[in-house]
Amino acid sequence: GIPGTDVEKMLAAQVHIGTKNCDARMASYVFGRRPDGIHVIDMDKTWQKIVLAARMIAAIENPADIAVVCSRPYGQRATLKFCRYIGATAIAGRYVPGTFTNRINPHFMEPPHDHLQRLPRGQAGRP
Repeated sequence: GIPGTDVEKMLAAQVHIGTKNCDARMASYVFGRRPDGIHVIDMDKTWQKIVLAARMIAAIENPADIAVVCSRPYGQRATLKFCRYIGATAIAGRYVPGTFTNRINPHFMEPPHDHLQRLPRGQAGRP
C-alpha cells in the first residue's frame, strides 16, 4: 500500500480528482464517480505508476540523459521543478516534432542510445 504520509500528500495535492470526461484507456484507473460527475482516480494504481516511474528514472546513471516533456499548461511548472531537482532536461511548452530525430531541427537533442530502456512486450505499465 501507500505509506501514510504519502497518502496525505497525494490527497492534499488532489491527485485523486479527475475530470467529467473519461477516456476508455483511463477507465481501469477510475475508482468511482462523484455525484457531480467528476471521476475519482484510484490512488493505489496511481502509486504503482509513481513507483514504476521512480524505478525507471533511478536506473539511469546520468540524470542529464533524461528528458521530461510536458506541453500541458498545468504540468509545466511541475516538469520544470522536477527537472531542476534531478538534473534532467525539461521540455515544457510546445514540443517541436523532430526534437530527437531530425538533426536539422534547431531544437535537436541527441538521444543517449546507451541508456535507452525498453520494457518487454506486454510489460508496459506494470510495476
